[in-house]
Amino acid sequence: MVAGLDFDDATFDRSAAAHDNPDYVDVVIHSYRHRFGQATGDPQYADLQRRLAPLPPISVPAVTLDGDADGVLPASDGHASAAKFMSRRVHRIVPGAGHNVPQEAPEAFAAAIIEVAKV
Repeated sequence: MVAGLDFDDATFDRSAAAHDNPDYVDVVIHSYRHRFGQATGDPQYADLQRRLAPLPPISVPAVTLDGDADGVLPASDGHASAAKFMSRRVHRIVPGAGHNVPQEAPEAFAAAIIEVAKV
């Protein structure tokens, strides 16, 4: 169990099935290495990746969420990425949530969606 997370057995069983894939570990490790620029991506997506690499400005209203228990990307104050948002943007740190905010803090995630939808 991850600190602060309390998934029921059915959720665990659905997630655990992914681990039965013999390529699971290699795929996950490669995914993170690629994300952090330490491995090349699939050549069929090279053009798309090249076009997205500059991280074009986001022109729609947004609520960004960081889990304060994220062991992959530590929560931030949101200032480093603020310049990428051209419209209204609110940044929140979600207490007790890790890397998967929608599953770990569904109420906070749903509230963010509702807030953006009202703009």
